[in-house]
Amino acid sequence: MKAAVYTRYGPPDVLQIMDVEKPVPRDNEVLIKVCAASLNPLDWHFMRGTPYAVRIIAGLRKPKFSGLGVDVAGQVEALGAKVSQFKLGDEVFGSCKGAFAEYVCASESAVVMKPATVTFEQAAAVPVAAYTALQGLRDKGHLRPGQKVLVNGAAGGVGTFAVQIAKSFGADVTGVCSTRNLSMVRSIGADRVIDYTLEDFTKSASRYDLFFDGVGNHSLSASRRVLNPKGIYIGAGGTTDNWTIGPLLRAVSSLVLSLFGDQKLLMLLAKPSKEDLAWMREHMESGEITPVIDRRYNLNEVPEAIRYLEIGHARGKVIITLEKN
Repeated sequence: MKAAVYTRYGPPDVLQIMDVEKPVPRDNEVLIKVCAASLNPLDWHFMRGTPYAVRIIAGLRKPKFSGLGVDVAGQVEALGAKVSQFKLGDEVFGSCKGAFAEYVCASESAVVMKPATVTFEQAAAVPVAAYTALQGLRDKGHLRPGQKVLVNGAAGGVGTFAVQIAKSFGADVTGVCSTRNLSMVRSIGADRVIDYTLEDFTKSASRYDLFFDGVGNHSLSASRRVLNPKGIYIGAGGTTDNWTIGPLLRAVSSLVLSLFGDQKLLMLLAKPSKEDLAWMREHMESGEITPVIDRRYNLNEVPEAIRYLEIGHARGKVIITLEKN
């Protein structure tokens, strides 16, 4: 089978599309014939080995695992001996290792059934971005109906889910994006949109109960200004550096600033959850949430897809398609 693999850290050129051995599922795994996968910033962080902290997981000098990609959707091809929730031919989506390949193995606990009304591409767009948005808004932000929510980076992979998830909770949502994305962010449910090229939202008179920040391009002190007295800031993204100094300082600062007053400034590290995948499945099936897809690439174009994602202007998700939907 073919897969995108890398044996050293570096730019997208280190990726090669090679013939590798088809994986065999362990007792608690399913073998998936991949129909689609999606990219996340963590893919290029692991590819480059930066910030250096990722090498604690990925390998200090060179990658311990040669595959990239964690978001997958496809059809169950084979079952491990102890798998009981799926059968051959089931259409599933979820998380795995090495999703940029023709076949992958995934734990039974990491995938759920794909709704018939949702394409493989849409399903593949969900896992990491949806975990981040849902866990930030619901678990960290304790979002309630009627609250005012600000989403910075509303047109991005995580942001497009954050806008729709917040609306599904009954929130009043304001999205921040560039001029070219205003109509798209409105179309996915935002009650208001702010064009950051024309307006600095941190200097406006508007105040919010919850600020979901997928960009991190304003200081924490500036971000606090848009919060209500008991508002909550959720940091879910932003620029980083080779040594992770910037994000660490931001995390420490958020803890210190939260000690003063009733506002909370929290940093989010999302984690895989089968329950959250099931929540997303239900809300996609009902039509409340529809993944936004920017561009599609085939398996041979994975390096090009990562180059595009690294630029930082993707609208929604970037998809690797291995089969027509």
